[in-house]
Amino acid sequence: MKRTDVAPEAAMKELQKIFKKRGSEPLEMARREVLSEKLESKAAREALRYFITKLWQDRSRPSLMSIACEAVGGNPQHTTSMAISLTLMSGAMDIHDDIIDQSESKYGQRTVYGKYGRDVALLVGDALLLKGLTLFNKALESDISSEKRRTILDIAKNMFFELGDAEAMELEFRGRLDVMPDEYLRVLRKKAADVEAHTRISAIMGNAKPQQIEALGEYGRLLGMLVLLRDDWIDVYDAEECVRRIKKEALPLPLLYGLQDAKLGDRLRPILGKRMARKDAELISNIIQDSHIQRKYAALMRDLARKALTAIGKAGIRTSGLEIAIKAALI
Repeated sequence: MKRTDVAPEAAMKELQKIFKKRGSEPLEMARREVLSEKLESKAAREALRYFITKLWQDRSRPSLMSIACEAVGGNPQHTTSMAISLTLMSGAMDIHDDIIDQSESKYGQRTVYGKYGRDVALLVGDALLLKGLTLFNKALESDISSEKRRTILDIAKNMFFELGDAEAMELEFRGRLDVMPDEYLRVLRKKAADVEAHTRISAIMGNAKPQQIEALGEYGRLLGMLVLLRDDWIDVYDAEECVRRIKKEALPLPLLYGLQDAKLGDRLRPILGKRMARKDAELISNIIQDSHIQRKYAALMRDLARKALTAIGKAGIRTSGLEIAIKAALI
């Protein structure tokens, strides 16, 4: 198995180049598909354009599908239509997630929910979902056998049900300081169904062997978990996002680990019991940074990365681009 022994930062730079090369055209095609729809409502039209042109930069999903298909010897261009449809559906779910979490802004940018309100955001999310499903159906009508079509439909259905289940389970974690890390990790694995669907479908479209399809499915699941874990780590060190997570969502996993430690828990609980301000979030990040949590967290991520690469390596899948994606997800 070929290794690319590079640091996460270097891997991320390399991955961004791959995303730009492989994902830019599908992203623009998806934007044109959406913007071609005629809407009379000024608010809905502006909100949709705002999301599509200002917020939405998702080159990762079409790029991952291209890489995964090519890794099993398939033609990566065959995934483009499917990637566009799945990317639109993922965008819709992002908007719906912001509504559920009441996220008015993320990383310095106002969300559709924050800029246009709940009702308009819900309608825009629904419009993207319907557009994605329509294009998904068209993609299935291309040169795909009936057996593969049924399998891909089942994968998409299972993805939606698992993501919905994960969101519902995560709602039960809001405001709780007693969530066990293993509970949270089970939900994270469910939320990674999105990425698994992309890699599994790509393998099928690349005419992969059954063992390779399963291996790429597990790879996608573990990569999805790594991306979510990386986001959790970043959220702890972004004061605004940390405050929002503590007030409106489940606590990030690094905080759950900290709460399980007797000494760290005694320091964290009084802060988490406050109304929470930026200075409190900064204090929390300092506590986590000065503890053993980073080592524990990094070890967890390395273990998931090893399992992902072992799965595809044993299945005889070319790993170069897939390994870069894994490496870039580490902290």
